[in-house]
Amino acid sequence: MKKLTSILVSRIVFILFVLVLLLIIANGNKHYSNRVSNINSTKSLEAFRIISKYKIIEKKQSIYVNNMSEVKLYGPKGPVVFSGEMTGYGANCHGCNGTVSCPPRPNITESVMFNDSFYGSVHILAADSTIPCGSIIKITNVSFSPDAIYGIVLDRGGSVKGNIVDFLVEHESYAASNIGRQVNVSFEILRWGW
Repeated sequence: MKKLTSILVSRIVFILFVLVLLLIIANGNKHYSNRVSNINSTKSLEAFRIISKYKIIEKKQSIYVNNMSEVKLYGPKGPVVFSGEMTGYGANCHGCNGTVSCPPRPNITESVMFNDSFYGSVHILAADSTIPCGSIIKITNVSFSPDAIYGIVLDRGGSVKGNIVDFLVEHESYAASNIGRQVNVSFEILRWGW
């Protein structure tokens, strides 16, 4: 009787061991997938580019600043957010010669967009010399676009000083009628220079 009980106990233990092992294998073999509802949204495309380039990246917390000296101090350390004014200028503006002042000096009479290797097609901006050429800026709170706009600093300007950013468009008439001078615009510098 002891021998029979011993055999039964050993078989039960063996069966339990096999079941636990199968459960462990089954749980470890699950496949998870993330789904994006709108892959064409700006945030989804930006996230895709970041993940594609770096595989895993930690998003830094934005630093809110009040003036250009703080922009210069904190800009290289991570995303910097400041409030300012936006104006517009056309590729055919008086004094414009068809190129911008920052390398690679694209011809703005052909296109007011720039193809950045990381951010894709972005708008060309003129900004204060505190913000280095090649900086990528996310712009929100403008009347002509409900979505965020991404731009690259590739130009300077005589009247573009401090927290004023100038937005390049095809024609001066469009800049005057659709952009004008907008206040309380939010600028987030995502990349500090090239």
